[in-house]
Amino acid sequence: MDTRLVGTAVPRKEAASKVTGTAEYVDDLALPGMLHGVTVRSSIPRGLIRGIRFGTGIPWDEVVIVRASDILGKNSVSLIVDDQPYLAETVVNHPEEPILLLAHESKELVQRARAQVTIDYEPLPAVFDMDSSLSGESIIWGDNNIFKTYLVQKGDVDSVWQDADVIVEGEYSTGAQEQLYIEPNGMLAEFDPEHGVTVRGSMQCPYYVHRALMTLFDLPPERVRVIQQETGGAFGGKEEYPSILAGHAALLACKARRPVKMVYDREEDMVATTKRHPSRTRHKTALSRDGRILAMDIEFIIDGGAYATLSGVVLSRGTIHAAGPYRCDHVRVRSVAVATNAPPHGAFRGFGAPQSLFALERHMDKLARAVNLDPADFRARNLLCKGATTATGQEIKDDIDLPGLQSRALQLAHYYEKLLTYRESNRKGTHKKGVGFATFFHGAGFTGSGERHLRSVVRLRAESTGCVRVLTSMTEMGQGTNTILAQIAAEALGAPYECIDIRRPDTAEAPNSGPTVASRTAMVVGKLVERAARELRKKLPLYSVSNFSEICRGYTGEHGPVEVSARYEEPPGVSWDDDRYRGEAYGAYSYATYVAEVDVDTLTGEIQVTDFVALQEVGRVLNPVLAAGQIEGGVAQGIGLALYEKVLWHNGVMANSQMTNYIIPTSADVPPIRVFFEEIPYAHGAMGAKGIGELPIDGPAPAVLNAVENALGIAFNHVPLLPEDVLLALASERAA
Repeated sequence: MDTRLVGTAVPRKEAASKVTGTAEYVDDLALPGMLHGVTVRSSIPRGLIRGIRFGTGIPWDEVVIVRASDILGKNSVSLIVDDQPYLAETVVNHPEEPILLLAHESKELVQRARAQVTIDYEPLPAVFDMDSSLSGESIIWGDNNIFKTYLVQKGDVDSVWQDADVIVEGEYSTGAQEQLYIEPNGMLAEFDPEHGVTVRGSMQCPYYVHRALMTLFDLPPERVRVIQQETGGAFGGKEEYPSILAGHAALLACKARRPVKMVYDREEDMVATTKRHPSRTRHKTALSRDGRILAMDIEFIIDGGAYATLSGVVLSRGTIHAAGPYRCDHVRVRSVAVATNAPPHGAFRGFGAPQSLFALERHMDKLARAVNLDPADFRARNLLCKGATTATGQEIKDDIDLPGLQSRALQLAHYYEKLLTYRESNRKGTHKKGVGFATFFHGAGFTGSGERHLRSVVRLRAESTGCVRVLTSMTEMGQGTNTILAQIAAEALGAPYECIDIRRPDTAEAPNSGPTVASRTAMVVGKLVERAARELRKKLPLYSVSNFSEICRGYTGEHGPVEVSARYEEPPGVSWDDDRYRGEAYGAYSYATYVAEVDVDTLTGEIQVTDFVALQEVGRVLNPVLAAGQIEGGVAQGIGLALYEKVLWHNGVMANSQMTNYIIPTSADVPPIRVFFEEIPYAHGAMGAKGIGELPIDGPAPAVLNAVENALGIAFNHVPLLPEDVLLALASERAA
């Protein structure tokens, strides 16, 4: 019997429950005596709270009301910098900041009650953009409005300028982006004086929520239980924010001594929760006449919003990726995350890399023009190769041929043929066609020493049912975690796929395997599952796939459940200096070249992406259907970032916080996406796998804008690029 499961498309573990409608999301749950909770939020960007008034027509004695003074532990969301309160006490720092919590049996009544609460403020000066924040005219956070800075240095950048043949500068910017997962944030909380707090909800990182609730209620770990419900998408938007909503629901449950459910509607979810960080990147690059990159000086800045949340680590990844997959002896990247009076920005797929890589890949086309080289030839002369080092000094040890990868992608897309065809066809008519590409990489796993400090654990347990249960805190949110981990466990065990049981994480049972972020699930945690499965196989009597269940039932029936665990061990030869930001930033990089074809209507300014080729090297492909789905979804999301998804801000408030006015690509806007893989197995990843989930968000935006420039001959250096931007540029060019 063929025991190979990895590399094949097996049925998804959760497919049946989702197709039949039996999968339980948090809003499907109801407990006896349950109340419905809502949040009363700030209506101003910054100010002092001077009073709270409760209007008439509401039976306030029936409404559970929680203020900051009701908090039993620490009124701050435990994350990296504990600066964000669960409930504002005297000061508000952004619109939609939580001030009060209300709960009642009637969902309709508690909504009316929220509308009858009036907050009196004394407004304070607010800051809404990065330059104003850096000026320091109004200090809204700390001593200087700066959450975090980084400096990455390699060689001596300043020594190069004088003798460089060509120096090219450029500035590039990206806007905020909403995650827009299918299911809004939701939590159901219970409180018991003896057992403590239990929450169930939609989340990516159960142990983040667990830690936050321990701090909020001043409880030991065994008196806090966090259970992930079925989760309808996240994309980073349910990484840190669920700690806030879980805390709010639990505070109401504690005061009421009854279960409380809080589920945001779409508008509240969009207006109050985190977004992708807006960014600005400035490049100054020295070149030789033959197109060699001699020095790169990069300034990278992101808007963090009102509180630190994850801005420091988003900035870190964006900083490390800012110089991209290119050889250069002299690199300097200076970066900063600043505070503004908008709701805090946070995790979003790609985690800072899409912002800095957009700038880099737009700049690469500009550099190629400056030395009269084809963009592909210019990149090929400078791409990393085995033995070369990145901006942090990390030596590339992969057997990767990036010029070859890039060349193959261009061939698959018929890039050069299209360049010639469109050059001729664009001489007439109002529709201009273009083709462009981006070559890039993405580091998998936590940055630097992150995985070592996390020390993730997984457990496998053979049970009397004849199945093996995989116990991990990794969450399934649509991306295929349960299926991939089951495939790895089954193949390493030599057991049938059907005999692997994957449960949703519950901190009362599952060990801390770390958060489901950073393209680490398959590569890092999957490797732990593989190790544990191989160890478990040694403990069971000899068996074959055909009789595994029988042997497992018999042995565990006689001896009891057999359990093994595996803890993360850093690969040999890894060195990272947190102070100097030097060394092996990531265990492995995944690489890609994406090619986009566009049609630009010069009468309306509309841009249509008509074809897309995505070629990537991600180590071994564990499940081809799920892998292709990750790429297709990431590309669609990246096209949204490039052309459609513009957050409109008004005094720190998202003004277009509904799906009727926040535009995302529909099926009519997404082109055929042709997905291809090259496989170079990674020795320290599960069955040879590297990270895949974040990579596809990095390349679409620069590839699309490179294609637009090819079509129109006009450079656009910001996203999203909307029709009105195109029309203004065309009008300006005609006027000139």
